[in-house]
Amino acid sequence: MRLKDKVAIITGGSRGIGFAAAEKFLEEGASVIITASSQATAEGAVSKLKEKYPEAAVAGIWPNLASLESVRAAFREVEERFGGVDILVNNAGVSESTPFAEYTEEIFNKVMDLNVKGVFHASRAVVESMIKRGGGVILSTSSMVSISGQPSGFAYPASKFAVNGLTVSLARELGPKGIRVNAVAPGIIETDMMRAVPKEVLDPMIEKIPLRRLGRPEDIANAFAFLASDEASYITGAVLSVDGMARA
Repeated sequence: MRLKDKVAIITGGSRGIGFAAAEKFLEEGASVIITASSQATAEGAVSKLKEKYPEAAVAGIWPNLASLESVRAAFREVEERFGGVDILVNNAGVSESTPFAEYTEEIFNKVMDLNVKGVFHASRAVVESMIKRGGGVILSTSSMVSISGQPSGFAYPASKFAVNGLTVSLARELGPKGIRVNAVAPGIIETDMMRAVPKEVLDPMIEKIPLRRLGRPEDIANAFAFLASDEASYITGAVLSVDGMARA
């Protein structure tokens, strides 16, 4: 098992990519703490994970990721219970598609608070502990639209471009302290929302993807598990595209 005895926090771990990453990390031997937007959501996801992995160490927390104080308090409890944090996966995020001419400061701030400040807050909350432990891994969910852009909802690609910049900059600064920092840029992923898209709309989208299929949450989870493991010990500052080349 590639992550045996590691402790991982996965933000936005209650569904989709985050939940798939939690499952994969548990399979690889890690203790996993997921964050969610509410206690009920976190506990519900933890119950599902415990049903599938009854012997695994898994827990849920629900800090306000837009507040550094809230994140620090929640992560401090994790460190006290599990002895520290080896891996952070910044996965929580929000997307939307408002046309620019209708954009408001409120919409912009909502996206940036979670997608950028949330990544900063979680990373800031674990870095001191990782430095004391002699190293760690910080991973983030970017997006193919950080490379290609999208025709509406501009704050989302802008926020993911910021995540890419944070990733590369932190990799340079934290590398000498034994901390690797990478991101994964997913393409169009098969989620509940995508499953609701009519076939006549979905088929042309798939036809434009060279691999001729949508991505699965497990595809992204596998990338995270690799980057978190010692197999990726010489990889840092990378933004790994896992999109079937849909970005083109």
